Amino acid sequence: MEAKLKELEERRGRITAGGGPKRVAAQHDKGKMTARERIEAFLDPGTFVEIDAFVEHRATDLGMADVDAPGEGVVIGYGTVEGRLVYLFAQDFTVIGGSLGEMHAAKICKAMDMAMKVGCPIIGINDSGGARIQEGVDALFGYGNIFYRNTLASGVIPQISVIMGPCAGGAVYSPALTDFTVMVDKTSNMFITGPQVIKAVTGEDVSAEALGGARVHSEVSGCSSLMFDDEAATIAGVRALISYLPSNNIEDVPLVATSDELTRSCPALVDIIPDSPNKPYDIRDVIQQVFDDGAYYEIQPLYAKNIVTCFARLGGRTVGVVANQPKVLAGVLDINASDKASGFIRFCDSFNIPLVTFSDTAGYLPGVGQEHGGIIRHGAKLLYAYSEATVPKLTVIVRKAYGGAYIAMCSRHLGADQVFAWPSAEIAVMGPEGAANIIFKKDIEEAADPTAMRKEKIEEYKHNFANPYKAAARGYVDDVIDPAETRARLASALTMLLGKRETRPAKKHGNTPL
Repeated sequence: MEAKLKELEERRGRITAGGGPKRVAAQHDKGKMTARERIEAFLDPGTFVEIDAFVEHRATDLGMADVDAPGEGVVIGYGTVEGRLVYLFAQDFTVIGGSLGEMHAAKICKAMDMAMKVGCPIIGINDSGGARIQEGVDALFGYGNIFYRNTLASGVIPQISVIMGPCAGGAVYSPALTDFTVMVDKTSNMFITGPQVIKAVTGEDVSAEALGGARVHSEVSGCSSLMFDDEAATIAGVRALISYLPSNNIEDVPLVATSDELTRSCPALVDIIPDSPNKPYDIRDVIQQVFDDGAYYEIQPLYAKNIVTCFARLGGRTVGVVANQPKVLAGVLDINASDKASGFIRFCDSFNIPLVTFSDTAGYLPGVGQEHGGIIRHGAKLLYAYSEATVPKLTVIVRKAYGGAYIAMCSRHLGADQVFAWPSAEIAVMGPEGAANIIFKKDIEEAADPTAMRKEKIEEYKHNFANPYKAAARGYVDDVIDPAETRARLASALTMLLGKRETRPAKKHGNTPL
């Protein structure tokens, strides 16, 4: 037995060494950890249990029979994050560039299958040169199996993709199918076709960073949910994200201890909203005042900045927050904002996370570019997402809520369970200036002083219509509240709605506008 134990130790030692000292050193020189170092940093100390360490490839073509690939270029297993179970895999770039072959993919699929069985999040750390060309269609078979499982797991367990190196070609579609994609600035990239192929086909000369770096996907494409400066910050950020999420779609949201009084008054909210309805302010100041300990965790903070999506806590329970951002584009809704908010809402609904919406928007962004880009189709996603959601839905109309955008921001008509409005709320078909120009056009044209008449009619419209009381009179707003009471009223409503049960017509699935 002693000899056999020694052999086991030697075999395991060769596997844990990855691609060897030179390749490990090269990985470190790029500012990157190895796969095992990432896992150890990500999980609670001493909790990682590795699975399938001894799996080997069975490829023989193109010289693969002589290629040793310790661990098959990917490390899989389970452990805990703040005491909660997670499954994860980490591609090992030191072993044939982390390339994906048949058995590499089989290991990943096993981790995904086990995560589904036990009902815990699956975290994938991507650092790979792509499909293993020597294995041909077997590598493509592997990718297909992963994509299929991503789809089956969607809405059942949280799926988080962490990009810590290259992720190219077919490999990018697994992160795209997961709930959150996290990237590291300067060291990670994603693209379907790389710079060399683009240069050959289109003549465009572009670097990997400019084509598919973390900043591009965080600010321009919206393919990245979060970006961090380095790997240590990325790991800490993903651990923080997990703290807000339930482990699966059956569990309730985590309950975290807080000393923040649930009925705490928020007097500072009164001073955040400017007297002028056209003056900007930062909606995050409102979010910070309302939720536990002033903390929130923003998703896609660099993309579609005219809308804010974040997780926060109310009475220790996770809520998803969607809020127009008057500081950017006056908080109007556009194509990107609609996509961003819709995806976030659907995630929250999948995992029993109540939704809190702060509405302050003058409408949809006008323009030929928006219309030709499909704002009708994209804007419909927001209507669909809110209407489809059955979790508790609370809405606070802070200031402007005009036209279709009033409806889209989780109005009573899309199934909001409670709608509150501040006295500063303006709920109408359109803004006072535009409405006065249409309704009182003749009066203004015939007046001795058209400018003065227009100003008078705008004020008349504001007084009579651009306020929360008309909507409250119809029951579309449940209550007009002092802003200072916002936290207490939201907390009370959320507690009341904890037992909410709502059904939808029986169907295979709806046809979401895409």
